[in-house]
Amino acid sequence: MDTVLQTQETSPQGGSFLSNPSRWFTQHRLSRGFWIFFTAAFFFDAGFAVYYFLFNLYLIDFHFNEKAIGLITSAGTLGSVVGTLPAGLIARRYGIRPVMLACFLAAPLFSILRVLFLQTSAQIVLAFLAGLAICLWGICFLPAVARLTGEDNRAAAFSLIFSVSIGTSALGGLLCGYLPTWLRRAGFILEPFEVKRAILIAASLLAFVGIAFVLRLRIPELHGSEGSSMQSWRTLFSNRFLRGFLPLMVLWSAILAAFTPFASVWLSRGLQLPLARIGVVFSVSQIVQLCVGLLTAPLFRVFGLRRGIASTQVAAALLLMTMASVQQPQFAAVLYLGFSAAQWMSSPGLYNLLMSGTPDRERSTAASFAMFLNALVGSGATAAAGAGFTHFGYPRMFLILGIIALAAGVCMALSHNETGEMTP
Repeated sequence: MDTVLQTQETSPQGGSFLSNPSRWFTQHRLSRGFWIFFTAAFFFDAGFAVYYFLFNLYLIDFHFNEKAIGLITSAGTLGSVVGTLPAGLIARRYGIRPVMLACFLAAPLFSILRVLFLQTSAQIVLAFLAGLAICLWGICFLPAVARLTGEDNRAAAFSLIFSVSIGTSALGGLLCGYLPTWLRRAGFILEPFEVKRAILIAASLLAFVGIAFVLRLRIPELHGSEGSSMQSWRTLFSNRFLRGFLPLMVLWSAILAAFTPFASVWLSRGLQLPLARIGVVFSVSQIVQLCVGLLTAPLFRVFGLRRGIASTQVAAALLLMTMASVQQPQFAAVLYLGFSAAQWMSSPGLYNLLMSGTPDRERSTAASFAMFLNALVGSGATAAAGAGFTHFGYPRMFLILGIIALAAGVCMALSHNETGEMTP
């Protein structure tokens, strides 16, 4: 296990994608199967990035407050809790591809239904079902990338797939912000909620397009017997690395679950930004995430995975605490962009570390268990944050979340000896 981690962190990664794209592609030699998967992920992630950014603003048009939005989002996370472990067992028994196909069919369908049925009870039920469907992606994503890459190019693959898909999300943000103006100039007079409804449905259909590439995908099968599910769980819980790492991953996921669903609401209600400005901020955040995401492999090569992750978490925490004391919309938006970049840089490292520290035969189970814990804690964190934002306001909640995020980063930095990681 330690050898795997050491190899992953010290393997040469060459130059960054931004400095020399041609050399980057030649050096990392990503397979045809990976590029098919990458294209499917590209459509799925781009569609749902736009969807989840805009959906809560759509709910605001129908007079939902932060508490109600928190409950609805929490129901979606709870759906992920219920579906994650069974989905992991199904993926282990029947393979990743059938589960991925079910995800690409069900997730866009339930997302469209959420746009059409706006009663609170319907929103909670449909959010639960959508969460049930979306969790399938988390189960498939990690082991699929792990099987379609090798130890020498996995860090680069994670950074690329996390980063490039948000390029279209940036374009989607601009579309969200300026489409009402363009439509008015073209002579179409639509209510703001009607424009948002059209964008949300289009984003769901964009995610569905990825199924065409999933149908062409062939994921390498494992050789030999995989053993029983009970044996798999026993092996998983005996893994010293996972026992130390998963609590830290779950804590960070809870912090993001408490902030991310309310980011667009904060931009609208807290900073009083119009939709066009919110779209610009969202698009710029995607571009920033794209750029910094492609720099994660060099960062983790220099500092090691855990220290690299910890540095991004501490940076995100300090930016979040600074946001708590800023009243000027422009400065607050800049801080939000910095926070988005820092928290995004931690994601490839966390998932790379999870997969690299887990034996190949246990990766589907480890992914499902990690997603289960993230969703379980995230569900409560989102609901609690919704109530907290309503009761305490955004500045005080940002300060609280920033302090917790700082503690998470410090724990990650100090955890390398406990989880058996070898330093680079």
